[in-house]
Amino acid sequence: MGREVAESCVDAVVIEMVSAFCHKFYSAEPELAARRIEAIGYQVGHQLVERYTMDCPRFTDHLEAIKFICKEFWSELFKKQIDNLKTNHRGTFVLQDNMFRWIARISPNPLQENSTESSTPNDDNQAAQTTSMHLYFPCGIIRGALTSLGIPCAVSADISNRPACSFVVRIKA
Repeated sequence: MGREVAESCVDAVVIEMVSAFCHKFYSAEPELAARRIEAIGYQVGHQLVERYTMDCPRFTDHLEAIKFICKEFWSELFKKQIDNLKTNHRGTFVLQDNMFRWIARISPNPLQENSTESSTPNDDNQAAQTTSMHLYFPCGIIRGALTSLGIPCAVSADISNRPACSFVVRIKA
């Protein structure tokens, strides 16, 4: 594509969007904040895939569309392909990015960065929750892109091995 946006600008917008929805608009309702962030991602993914597939023929099967997301679509978004794609051939796909840029820059515990104290389970839980809120947007992007390609699905993320991130796509029958 001819038009591009600086990575730092996109990173800043995503961080500010998550912060605003979690701390200003829906601070008492994190589930609603998560749904709103995912809905914005859905719209973005839907519009981007329409732009990127404008001159392409429609995909004939799910695997072909998922491969498009892993290669071309991800390359347009993050300047790299998905590192690994796994499937059970029954409608579940796992897309793994070993260095997912949007969580690689998030501190695991920003309050403790300059402290010598050890983290508490509550601090670790808060850090995991903050990071997971940042994953609703890319999950929405993937779901919006696939839905636009005619594949209704549910997308979730797993960050058990940061900064690696696995996106689990379950095709709805």
